[in-house]
Amino acid sequence: MNILILGSGGREHALAWKMAQSKLTDKLYIAPGNAGTKEVGINIPINVNDFADVKKLVIEKEIDMLVVGPEVPLVDGIHDKFKNDPALNNIPVIGPERRGAMLEGSKDFAKEFMYKYNVPTAAYKSFTLENLTEGYEFLESLTAPYVLKADGLAAGKGVLIINDLELAKSELKKMVADAKFGEASSKVVIEEFLDGIELSVFVLTDGNSYVLLPEAKDYKRIGEGDSGLNTGGMGSVSPVPFATADFMQKVEDRVIKPTVEGLKTEGIDYKGFIFFGLIKVGDDPYVIEYNCRMGDPEAESVIPRIKTDLVEVFQAVGNETLENIKMEFDDRYSAAIMLVSGGYPEAYVNGKVIKGIDKLKDCIVFHAGTEIDINTNEVKTAGGRVLAVNAFGNTLDGALKLVYEKVSLIDFDGRYFRSDIGFDLKKQD
Repeated sequence: MNILILGSGGREHALAWKMAQSKLTDKLYIAPGNAGTKEVGINIPINVNDFADVKKLVIEKEIDMLVVGPEVPLVDGIHDKFKNDPALNNIPVIGPERRGAMLEGSKDFAKEFMYKYNVPTAAYKSFTLENLTEGYEFLESLTAPYVLKADGLAAGKGVLIINDLELAKSELKKMVADAKFGEASSKVVIEEFLDGIELSVFVLTDGNSYVLLPEAKDYKRIGEGDSGLNTGGMGSVSPVPFATADFMQKVEDRVIKPTVEGLKTEGIDYKGFIFFGLIKVGDDPYVIEYNCRMGDPEAESVIPRIKTDLVEVFQAVGNETLENIKMEFDDRYSAAIMLVSGGYPEAYVNGKVIKGIDKLKDCIVFHAGTEIDINTNEVKTAGGRVLAVNAFGNTLDGALKLVYEKVSLIDFDGRYFRSDIGFDLKKQD
């Protein structure tokens, strides 16, 4: 079959890398792709949010399956576009309809959904410019730290955790009155702070049944020891030592099953990934957030662990036959370290030549923000998060030792990476 993946990041390279290995794949297109996806498929330079261009490409290339990587086209309704277009409605779309994507597209919608279906989560209230004073009063009723979340999409950066009450009030005003995160923060969700350790859990669902994928732990802060600004993610490890069988059974019973059943009850045709951003408080799971797609950089540690043919799994999602799929996973530890541009997540400069990728063996390099210079054929930086290097080990310590050896062989001007990814978990290994 001919398959089109939408997106240009590390998640899309990981998906393309895996799907290119399938016996079911004839031609694999990635739009717009990056310097890495070019090695496993055919890049097509289009705007993934221009649905007319996507339709034209799908018809021209006789696409049999669409896999949507990023959240924006899903929240904007690309699945609905295909479903309602006679020329496209026979093509399975891996990614939910717009209503389902609102689990990520609106923090307020997601919290209402969780409360309605008894999915454990932090207490919250939502505020806009119209009731800003009530927002101040709600902050005063809480104890520090204070959690402020932009309601809409903010590229993973719309969450603030603040220890000072007056600063929290000031930031709330900046979000709703001064559009700190643009339209995304015209409404802000304020939550009680939950103290625990985070992890990411993923399922693929066809709307009826689901398969559970390997869990991961990602690291969002730019600085060592989880300090500094939030990023799109600085690295990830899978599996997570503290995610025991007993704990994961609680996750299935209290979080995954009520979510999937709730979507069915709401009449939402959900076909694709559900990402559960969890926090373990004591021995209990709570949901911090939903995402409507595979996580990034979690994809770069989780997808290499999937031994089952991923195209076959996606086919079952489209056909609603997922209950017949038996998933197999690599039991080893998988670690992915992100190399980023100097200055990220604030201002940074693109166009830096990347050296050393050709020296790497016994690991996988997933490209995120890269491009090929058409004049020199050099791979150059083209984003804040540039590359993710993945390696396996029989122990977490072994995986981390190997991946950091490989990361050190890659160089570009301003290169930065955290040197402590996964270290907080090693004592639990």
